[in-house]
Formats: sequence, C-alpha cells, structure tokens
Amino acid sequence: MLNTLQRRNGHTAVALAGGCAYNSVANGKITDRTGFAKSYLQAAAGDAGGAIGAAYAVWHRTGARTAEMTHAFWGPSFSNAELAALLVEHRAALESEGCAVRTFDDDNALVETTARAIADGLVVGWFQGRMEWGPRALGHRSILGDPRRADMKTILNLKIKRRESFRPFAPSVLREAVSDWFVRDDDVPFMLQVIPIRPERREQIPAVTHVDGTGRLQTVDRASNPLYYALIQAFSRLTGVPMVLNTSFNENEPVVCRPQEALDCFLRTKMDLLILGNHLVRRH
Repeated sequence: MLNTLQRRNGHTAVALAGGCAYNSVANGKITDRTGFAKSYLQAAAGDAGGAIGAAYAVWHRTGARTAEMTHAFWGPSFSNAELAALLVEHRAALESEGCAVRTFDDDNALVETTARAIADGLVVGWFQGRMEWGPRALGHRSILGDPRRADMKTILNLKIKRRESFRPFAPSVLREAVSDWFVRDDDVPFMLQVIPIRPERREQIPAVTHVDGTGRLQTVDRASNPLYYALIQAFSRLTGVPMVLNTSFNENEPVVCRPQEALDCFLRTKMDLLILGNHLVRRH
C-alpha cells in the first residue's frame, strides 16, 4: 500500500496514524522497502490520537501554523511541593520499607546521582514533568536500567515487570549518537520504529538488543526533553554508552500517571530507587 501511495504522488515523506501504525517492526522497514525516505508516526497513533489531531487541525485553520509535534508530553504534571507532601504523608510506609528520602536543589546533582545508580546496576523509577500522550513511556513515566547488563531483563522481570522473557526492552538514545549504534540515522522520538543495531555494538548493549539484533529505540534530544537528555548524557560520561534501558513505569497495570500511583508501584515491587521530581527515594 505504501509503495502504491508513493508511486502515485512521488513524495518521499509519509505520516502514518491508526492502530496499524503501532507496529514498530513494520514501521522500521518503511525506509528499506518503500520509496519513502522519511516517516512520521504520531505518538498516540491509535484512536486516542484523533483527539490531539483534531486540536492541531483546528489550530492550523486559524492561520497560525503550529510546529511539528516533536514530543508527547501533554498529560498532567505535579509540583515538587505536591510530591514532597505525598512523601511526608507516607513517611511511615517508607520507613517500614527501609527507605531514605533526599531532596535535590540542583538538577545536575540529581541526574549525576541517578546516572551513577543506573551504572551500578540499580533499577530506577523516573517520574518527571507532564505524562506522555500515547502508549510508550518516553522518559517522564519510565523505569530505567543499565543496557550493558546481560542480566538486566531478568532483574526487571523478577523485581517488577513479571512479563514474558522474550519481550525486549527499549533503549533511549541521545539523538546525535544514533548513527554510531544503529544502522540508520532516523528520528524516532515516540519509540515507534524497530531498527537493527550495528552488529559490532550488540554485545555492548545486550539488555536492549532483541534476539534478531534489533532495538525499538527512542531518540532523545535536548530541546524536547532536557532533564532526560541530561540524565542519559551523564550516564554516557560514566560508561561510554549514550543510552539507558527504558520501560514503562508500571507492574502489569496501566502506566502510572499520578505520583501516588508511582509511589504505590515502588513500595509493592523491589525497585531500588524512585525519583519523584527533585526527590530521590532509596530503598536500603
């Protein structure tokens, strides 16, 4: 169908939506198997995306053409004061789990501490800013791990996810590093394309390399997600690997939206760290 479309109109860029556009494996083959050199896949490509698409259409018709939708952070957010109040409210539960709370006034210190924890093999719940619109966790409601560890998939499934062992976890990659690690240099901000990892790199990142040598990557740029970008950059400085393992912040339920849900998930699983805004909760 895409080849027919491309022959008819001659364009080299295509936008896809609808439930079929969630097929990340198929999406990753568009460039190689069609005449389209560039594809755009909306973050909420299923029915939910129709709502934001309608809003964009109305906005365009006012004459004030909008910019490209480069991020999916349209959901609710919570202030650090609200997060602090929640932690105070649940102090007894945290103490019973042997948890200590630390608050950071400096984002650099927060990301350096978190990056070090990931590099040390800890599993980190990362709750920041406005929630992602769509099914993928994109660095605001995510669980993060070290992609270099061959046992990280097993650790995550034992501690939290409890899902089928064959299901891969995704790498969040600094945008400028994509071509060094993947066979194509594409923008994949919404984690909706599967692309082969360079063969010489696969042994370095076994936790995010699928059995067929591919990865369902998310590209991360400084402009659209500055704190998450800074975290991956800090991890890269420590390890030489410009990516982290990223999976959705949940345990066999919908992705957490509100801080209470994140805290509940942290307390009932064996997650090592929880980052709520500028607060770090560490389980000892």
